[in-house]
Amino acid sequence: MSGTLRGILEAAARGVFPPPDGGVTVVRQHSPRDAGVLAFTAHSVVFTDEDEGWVRAALGALDCDGLAAAMNPRFLAGFMERTGRANDTVDQLSVAGPLPGPAPLALTETDALAHPRIATSRRRRDEVRAWTADGGLLVLGRGVGGRLEAAVEVDEDARHRGLGRALATAARHLTTEAVWAQVAAGNARSARAFQAAGYRPVGAEALLIAREG
Repeated sequence: MSGTLRGILEAAARGVFPPPDGGVTVVRQHSPRDAGVLAFTAHSVVFTDEDEGWVRAALGALDCDGLAAAMNPRFLAGFMERTGRANDTVDQLSVAGPLPGPAPLALTETDALAHPRIATSRRRRDEVRAWTADGGLLVLGRGVGGRLEAAVEVDEDARHRGLGRALATAARHLTTEAVWAQVAAGNARSARAFQAAGYRPVGAEALLIAREG
């Protein structure tokens, strides 16, 4: 298994995962911005610039199933306190390969930086680009480990028409590399859209972000 966060993610995009041995791998952050935990089947990856000894001591102090220790709320709370970071949610992590040809709907690139979805992406990703469609928005940018991440938004009056799926599919036509999606575990509508667009779930992620202000 690669010893870097980027290498682990690139392998996962190819369907190659850490061994399901109940273990925890600790790697350095890819960038100062992103720290957190990846949970694959029976193996977790903690990416942080904190001392590995602290990570393993904090995990060892938990009275819980070792398979879930790195996603245990008490560990995450301690991780946040240690680093001064915050966490919004635990996301389902999915990935899909690129597709040839044009996108399945008309897209117009936009630089509407004040749009909330674009503004959030610019705080959490690099090289952000955005496209509008009739009733929707697609954003691509480089996030955790330098991976290409997609986010979509559908207007309320444009829902139930397959637009979310079309936007998620369009992301695969706009690149020549794997595209990742982070979806909150409770956001079933978004999860269905990405799965219908061919994204396969590979794990879960708790991203720790720097507190604003």
